Amino acid sequence: MKCYEGAILSVNERNDVFRYLVEDKGRIVYVGDTLPEAFRNAQRVALGKRALVPSFADTHQHFASFSTFQAGLNVMDAESNAQIADMVRDFVKRSRAKTLICFGASPYSVREGRLISREELDAVCPDKEIMVVKYDGHACIVNTKLLDKMKGRVQHLRGYHPDTGEMNQEAFFRFSDYISSSLSLIDLFRNMQDAVDFMAARGIGMVNTVSGVGFALNLDITFEKIFAKALRNGFQLRVFPQPMKIRVATSRRLPRIGGCFESALDGCSGSHDAAMNEPYTDAEGGSGVLYYSDEKVTAFCKEANRAGLQIEMHAIGDKAFDQAARALKAALDDCPREDHRHGIIHDCLPTEAGIRICRDYHIQMPVQSAFIHWKQEPDEYLTSIMGAERVSRLNPIRTFRDNGIVVSFGSDAPCTTPDPIVWMDKAVNNGSESVTVQDALRMCTINGYYATFDDRERGSLETGKIADMVLLSENPYEAGADRIRDIRVEKLILGGEDYRSCKRPVGKAILDGLTNGSRSY
Repeated sequence: MKCYEGAILSVNERNDVFRYLVEDKGRIVYVGDTLPEAFRNAQRVALGKRALVPSFADTHQHFASFSTFQAGLNVMDAESNAQIADMVRDFVKRSRAKTLICFGASPYSVREGRLISREELDAVCPDKEIMVVKYDGHACIVNTKLLDKMKGRVQHLRGYHPDTGEMNQEAFFRFSDYISSSLSLIDLFRNMQDAVDFMAARGIGMVNTVSGVGFALNLDITFEKIFAKALRNGFQLRVFPQPMKIRVATSRRLPRIGGCFESALDGCSGSHDAAMNEPYTDAEGGSGVLYYSDEKVTAFCKEANRAGLQIEMHAIGDKAFDQAARALKAALDDCPREDHRHGIIHDCLPTEAGIRICRDYHIQMPVQSAFIHWKQEPDEYLTSIMGAERVSRLNPIRTFRDNGIVVSFGSDAPCTTPDPIVWMDKAVNNGSESVTVQDALRMCTINGYYATFDDRERGSLETGKIADMVLLSENPYEAGADRIRDIRVEKLILGGEDYRSCKRPVGKAILDGLTNGSRSY
């Protein structure tokens, strides 16, 4: 039994701050301002200037991809394509892999103002296949060796650009599928262990992962489910299968479906394929790409809703957002459900009509506040392609909150690095759409656990709940918006115990995952 004394940020309905929290056998047995006699002999932990908060939840992440890219080469901080080329050259020398993966290239954060080209990759990596994934995770650049290997499979697809080596839309998905299927499952499992340890150091205790990115028979979905069941340190993983086929979820006894890739309704602003109600304003123009007809999306939502599944879909542009909202409304009109927790992911450019539907039908929103003032996609660039008026309407987190919509935060990793302190900092410093520190903390904690029905056991520091907690270097309520970014995560506590690394023999972990029938995923 432990008694924590100091600033206990409960994140309950009233956002109460208490003085004491008592944990026993992994559960919270007391929170309050006076310590009952029954707990006076408990081991004391004095917080001092620090604060205890619920563990964080990342409500949208491509876990297998993030794990893979974390083990590859991250070029997000490069200031030029020449620097990226140098980084790739060094990576080639030290990597034994047959196929190399780099991530984070952006034409908007390098001096050249464009993506690195196929020819530039050939100059430093002619003999190994290499794919450099764009920061938004919806495009890539490949070298000639990989292009030649895949040409017959992709040359007829939308988004195929052999001259520059850039692949987007369907061509990108085909390359991504190839890379995914070429990975060793043993290496992938080890990379997943490393990724969980990385996120735990940032106070994250649960991740909602979207899966189904090219493995034969959707093996990555099954594999992530096994990985989740193998966890023995209290970390939680919730798997969303992305294919728009209901059986992919029901055959695996997963209660949810959706995400990106196959269940993405559009692309991304940076690739000019986010679906817009009005055309882009730059020379390239166009209105983006709506991947499916209204009829197909509505039919999918109706089938999934009737099957009792929770549904989430990617929508970045306003046209895609409207489509998602209409389809979910149609599904709920067809088969009303009291507590469905369907969601629309990203919600970067919502419409008033779509927001009303989300409000009235209780559709929740896993959004990415990390996209606000994002180095990889700066406001100056967005203004140049969308115009100032539309940019002013991006990421309206306060508007969502004011409409009673449950907003949670996620990283969309590997697009951004999972870091809840960054999420809070961006949310409370978002101009007229800023929210309070209390709201931002809720969006990182209880609202995130709400998104998968886990708020009944986790997400707030209340009597009876599992003691999943984070020790912060200072109280964010007292730090204020201008100092949130300086707060550090000192410790993650899961089930009342200090976080333990995931690293253990892969064979034993997989066996545990295959034989354990009691854990949620």
